[in-house]
This record gives sequence, structure tokens and C-alpha cells, in this order.
Amino acid sequence: MAQRDAAGSVPAVGASAEACTRVTHADLACAVGIAASDVFPPVYATSRLVALMEIAAARVLTQYLNAGEMSVGISVDIVHTAATPVGAEVVATATLREREGGRFVFDVSARDPAGEIGRGTHRRAVVDAGRLAMGASKRVTGA
Repeated sequence: MAQRDAAGSVPAVGASAEACTRVTHADLACAVGIAASDVFPPVYATSRLVALMEIAAARVLTQYLNAGEMSVGISVDIVHTAATPVGAEVVATATLREREGGRFVFDVSARDPAGEIGRGTHRRAVVDAGRLAMGASKRVTGA
């Protein structure tokens, strides 16, 4: 699935894309806890930062996908270096650094109006969407 030909059916190294969002209360670390004892600060959650970075990286690959394919995140190595409050805009950028076989390696970073808030590396793979869904359903049903 992820093996592409040399005629340009994969993005070039250096290709990039962005994703941006305005931080809402639902994006705060204090909103992502699942129990009353999960106490986190009222700033942009690291999990939301990672998701925004993943979206930016997926956007680099979108136009190169064949029918029935999608890209999925397979690893994340991120540092979240600054706190962002409600109302601030966050912009994530993903730049394709290299290809490791069927996997794509991205340098990712994010910023708010005051500067950089995080950076790292993210890897994605191209998979068959139907096969992925079938494999996931087997994990629930045990089939």
C-alpha cells in the first residue's frame, strides 16, 4: 500500500502543511481528565497539541492517497515547551523529512502568538482503510 513509484506519487522531502485551531475550554488539559482526581492545569493540553501536529502531517500526504487509503500515525516524539491559554490560536506545521520504506517521517512544530510551544518528530504510514477497520473490529469482537 505505502510503496509508491519514483514518478512522483509521494510528496517530496521538504513538503509541508499546516493545521490551526483556536484554543477552547475543551482543549485544555483540565478538560481531558476522566476522573475527579485527574487534576491538570487550564492550558492547552499536550494531547491536543499532538493531535494538531498529526493533522498537519496527514495533510501533507492527503493528495497522494489512492481510493480506499488513509494515513495513520505510528509514532510521536514531542516536547511541549510552553503553556497556551484559552482563546489563543495555535498553528502546527509538519515538514516531510524523509521516507523510511513505507513510512513517512515528519519534523513537526507548533506555535502560538508568543512563539514556539512544541516540536518533535512524527511518523505516519499509508494503509488500506477497510483493512484497518477490519483489524480494529477484531480486537473488540475477538474474531
